[in-house]
Amino acid sequence: MRVRTSTGIRATDFFGAFYMSNTTDVELAGLDCDKTITVEFKHDDKLSEDSGALLQCAVLYTSCAGQRRLRIHNLSLNCCTQLADLYRNCETDTLINFLAKFAYRGLLNNPVKTVRDTLINQCAQILACYRKNCASPSSAGQLILPECMKLLPVYLNCVLKSDVLQPGSEVTTDDRSYIRQLVTSMDVAETNVFFYPRLLPLTKVDVNSDSLPTAIRNSEERLSKGDIYLLENGLNIFLWVGVNVQQGLIQNLFGVSSFSQISSSMCALPVLDNPFSKKVQSIIDMFQAQRSRYMKLMIVKQEDKLDLLFKHFLVEDKSLNGGASYVDFLCHMHKEIRQLLS
Repeated sequence: MRVRTSTGIRATDFFGAFYMSNTTDVELAGLDCDKTITVEFKHDDKLSEDSGALLQCAVLYTSCAGQRRLRIHNLSLNCCTQLADLYRNCETDTLINFLAKFAYRGLLNNPVKTVRDTLINQCAQILACYRKNCASPSSAGQLILPECMKLLPVYLNCVLKSDVLQPGSEVTTDDRSYIRQLVTSMDVAETNVFFYPRLLPLTKVDVNSDSLPTAIRNSEERLSKGDIYLLENGLNIFLWVGVNVQQGLIQNLFGVSSFSQISSSMCALPVLDNPFSKKVQSIIDMFQAQRSRYMKLMIVKQEDKLDLLFKHFLVEDKSLNGGASYVDFLCHMHKEIRQLLS
């Protein structure tokens, strides 16, 4: 695979599961719809707003039938001269995908602390630049973020708290290596849900509608003892059951009459003939269909031994291995930005 560009920008780095014998050609043993290659471009010359920036990705490959083929993708992007326009059109999800892969590769040659500090400094520079050049004048004590990047601090904190950059004592070297290699080939949608899992309250589901219940923020204070929640991160699906869930819901979903009778060892819900059970199963099936890997279903009863594992994925809370809560990290980022501006 080779990436070509118009004058003004050039491909300078590549991230993914591949081999490069030179600085331009990306070589892969195989390529399918679940593989992603991230490319970093450097802007090193003038760009025209009229002609924009042109990118071309060409893949030379051999089909299953032995035919030599060439697939080419061309992309034309708009250019701007105002920083405000740049910040108005940025994509936080794509930025986090790149920063995570950049950090995970950096671990091979640098201490974890150096990689973490570099990530924080990069994001502080981005937000300080916006504050200095684009935002309206305001009090220095006020944190101002671009509209498209309001979620950058929460996602960055999730990356910093990941098992690769801040592993707990129970995380083995093999686990860290596996996750690092996994994230390297993830696309933007996959890293989005991997770092900030999707959490749905199931008791609010409309059994007569195809729509999903509104996702809630990943924090323990958002959980109710009388609710059932579904959490998925692309690798696992957790079904969390509160101790005060109504007996009728437990009967409809698990086929047992009380909370104490729910088995945490089951890896699939029983097939029951009622609307609530069918709706929850359809949501799980839909999540499975969206992912390239089969996700194991884990039943988590509140205050059970698996509850601690479930809380590990409530990424807005302070983690047991020292990761900051979202609120604390936001204050830290604000302090970093103020230091850069002073």
